[in-house]
Amino acid sequence: MPNTAAEVAEIHVAAGVLKNPKGEILLARRSPDSHQGGLWEFPGGKIEPGETARQALLRELEEELGVGVEECRPLIRVSHCYADRKVVLNTWLVSRWRGEPQGKEGQPLSWVPSHELYRWPMPAADKPILNALRLPDTYLITPPGIENQERFLGQLEEALKSGISLLQFRVFGLEAGRLEQLAREACLLCSEHGARMMLNGSLALARKIGAHGLHLDRRRLLSLRSREEYADLLLSASCHNARELRWVEHLGVDFAVLSPVLPTMSHPDAEVLGWERFRELCAEISVPVYALGGMSADLLEQSWAQGAQGIAGIRGLWPVL
Repeated sequence: MPNTAAEVAEIHVAAGVLKNPKGEILLARRSPDSHQGGLWEFPGGKIEPGETARQALLRELEEELGVGVEECRPLIRVSHCYADRKVVLNTWLVSRWRGEPQGKEGQPLSWVPSHELYRWPMPAADKPILNALRLPDTYLITPPGIENQERFLGQLEEALKSGISLLQFRVFGLEAGRLEQLAREACLLCSEHGARMMLNGSLALARKIGAHGLHLDRRRLLSLRSREEYADLLLSASCHNARELRWVEHLGVDFAVLSPVLPTMSHPDAEVLGWERFRELCAEISVPVYALGGMSADLLEQSWAQGAQGIAGIRGLWPVL
C-alpha cells in the first residue's frame, strides 16, 4: 500500500556548498547502502532538535570533513518529495574554512569545476542547488526609457566592468529597427565581458540577436504551458504572488524575480510584500528568487537572510555617468 502524505517522514538537512579559490565545488559520495546510495551530494546532514540550520551545518562539516566553517551564507532552501520521504535542504554557500576537507566517515570526496556539476549523478533534491550556483547575486535591469543611446551603452559597459554578470534588457518605446540594433549591441557588450543578457521581449528577437536568455512578464508567464521551445535558453519570470511562483516551479523556469519587496520611487503607492512575506513565499518553492523593489547593494546580505538568490534592480544599481 502506498504511503499517504501523512505517513511520509519530513527530514530537514543542512548542506554545505564548499567553493575553493579555483571555483571548484566539493562533492561527497553517499554510502552505497544509504538512501540515494552511490550518488554524489553536497556534504551535510540532519538538523537535530533544537539546532538552527547554521548550527547543524557547522557541526556536520566538522564531523564529516574535519573543517571549521569561518564564512558562509544561505544559498537556497529546497523541498523535494521522494516516494518514502520529504527532504528539506537548507543549503549554505561556504567560502572560507579551516583545515583540509577529508572524508572522515570513509566517503570519497571530489573537487568539481562548477560548470561540470551537471555531469555528476546527484540526488534529485540537489538539482535546484545547481541553478542557484550558476546565477550571480545581482540581477541588473536596464532603465525602460532611452534618451541617449551612446550614454546608455556607456552606462551598461560601466556596470559590466564593475562585475555585473547578469542583465535584463528591458527597453520600451523604440521602433523595431532601433530596438533590435540597441539590443544586439547590448548583447555583444555582455558577451565581451563574460556576462549573460536576458531579453524582456519576444522569443524571435531573442534568437535573432543571440540573447543568452528570455525574461517573461507575469502575463506571458501565466499563458505559458511548457518551456519546451525555450529549452536552449536561460528562462526567468516576474512574479508577485504565490500562484505565479508555483507556476514558475511547475514549468521549470530557471529563476524568478519577486516584487515589490520595499517601496519604490517609481511606484510609491504600490502594496509591498515586505521582507517577512518575501521570506514566506521563497520558502514555498525550490527555485532561485531575486528580490526586486527598493533594492540597493547594501541590502544584499539582508536578501540572503530572507531566502533570496540576491537582489534585482534598476534605479539602485544602474550606473550614473
